[in-house]
Amino acid sequence: MKIESLDLRELLSFDPKGGVIRLMGQRALLFDAAAMGLLRKELIDTLGTFAARSILTRFGYAYGWRAAENIQATFPEVWQDARGKAGPKFHSLTGLVNVTLNIRTNGEGDEPLVDSTWDDSYEAEQHLLHIGRAEGPVCWTLVGYASGFVSQIEGREVYFIEDRCCGKGDAACHVIGRFKEKWGAEIEPHLLYYRMESSSAILKELSDKLRCTEKRLKRRQEQLEFLEGVEDTSPFIMARSQAMRDVVDIARRVAKVDSSVLITGDSGVGKERMARFIHDQSARVSRPFVAVNCGALTETLLESELFGHAKGAFTGADKDRLGLFEAATGGTLFLDEIGEVSPGMQVKLLRALQEREVRRVGENRSRAIDVRVVAATNRNLTDELNAGHFRKDLYYRLRVIEVRVPPLRERYEDILPLARFYLSKITRNQGCDITGFTPNAAAQLLRYEWPGNVRELQNAVEYAVAMCQGNQIDIADLPCELRALSLKPVVSGCIRPLDEIERDYILGVLHAVGDNKARAAEELNIGLATLYRKLKEYETQ
Repeated sequence: MKIESLDLRELLSFDPKGGVIRLMGQRALLFDAAAMGLLRKELIDTLGTFAARSILTRFGYAYGWRAAENIQATFPEVWQDARGKAGPKFHSLTGLVNVTLNIRTNGEGDEPLVDSTWDDSYEAEQHLLHIGRAEGPVCWTLVGYASGFVSQIEGREVYFIEDRCCGKGDAACHVIGRFKEKWGAEIEPHLLYYRMESSSAILKELSDKLRCTEKRLKRRQEQLEFLEGVEDTSPFIMARSQAMRDVVDIARRVAKVDSSVLITGDSGVGKERMARFIHDQSARVSRPFVAVNCGALTETLLESELFGHAKGAFTGADKDRLGLFEAATGGTLFLDEIGEVSPGMQVKLLRALQEREVRRVGENRSRAIDVRVVAATNRNLTDELNAGHFRKDLYYRLRVIEVRVPPLRERYEDILPLARFYLSKITRNQGCDITGFTPNAAAQLLRYEWPGNVRELQNAVEYAVAMCQGNQIDIADLPCELRALSLKPVVSGCIRPLDEIERDYILGVLHAVGDNKARAAEELNIGLATLYRKLKEYETQ
């Protein structure tokens, strides 16, 4: 998993009824920011500014150092990608500050190792609230955090200096981090705030105590739910992949005009949802959105469905009935599976689109229509044209603008946001208490190729909700095709490590034999003790 894919819901676990809260498996506490501001004021009033700054700086340093250790232990794959990314990500995720710009170098030249700009610093906010504007920078804990975090990553002493701060009236907070030896004499006044005893000794003592009093969670209990109240169009709004963002941008622009639109893409990518999105973004949003699957009806039924019929037009036509073109007046008519329409029906559709009028079956008069047509197909209509199965004039009439919805395999960054969206929607409708995916389950979703696209992903999440017996969806709750993920060396363009493939294979065999560990060890031709050892390793990953 990449650092960009990490989400607070995969890091935080808690019992909604109260009790221990854990962040990355370690016990965490929730404090009101104002309370921390009052503590800050009390320290300054009681001990003086120098002592208060020293305490808060060293506290931040220990916190940052420990956070880096936790990431390394909990997400080793993220750790490999951590330089210059993990610090800003976790600084922001934990609500301390919003890192708006972070420039990273190797730190060996004249340029700083880290050049970072912060907004919404809780320390600057609380200092202004309880103490007032300061003469110098006040983000003491945050600077200490950054120094401890990056020092642990680099394995060398790194110190940050804040030269601009909202707490003293600047527009934003700005910090620079360098290796200790690169600062020269400039760092000496700042080192006073880190020294009371040996910082390394303090950190070692702190880490030892934490390791003795806490054990890593085998499964995270529950995670925060942030997606309540999300609208149906939100999967497009939440798109992270550039490919999907480009499509959404085109769809928004298309929605402003009344031109016919042809939506193409693989089965299950969400073509009807895209059609609804275009309708919802258009001036026709207050009028009907009417959809019909052209491939599900015979030519005769489709003609009656689209154009309506008069009483007595055929057996069973006991009254006049308006068609979908008329029903969608002022709104949008969505013609799904347009590539399945027969040649005879194609002629009638073309006339309706060209003349902007329809004639009900059994009538000899035409009725004017005001409707925007959006069609969709998973077929390659160019091949259908060349084969003579689809009329060119109808094709060009429908395809004034084409919107291609990319398959999920081309939208790797969208997999987890979509999965979380559907999980929120399903659990809300069913009244479930499931709040998220375990890190292992989230990683499994990212490894899968999703041949059925978004529809398959939605079905997989619904299946997992039905199977889940805890508060988080784990690998064991996923459909069998995801549990027994094929042992491909390359998934989503990335070469998979051998230990990851081995883990998937062992867990797949264990599931295949009904979680019978003795039989699984026999089938794998390994000792039972070896199997238990490997399973224990997997639980801590």
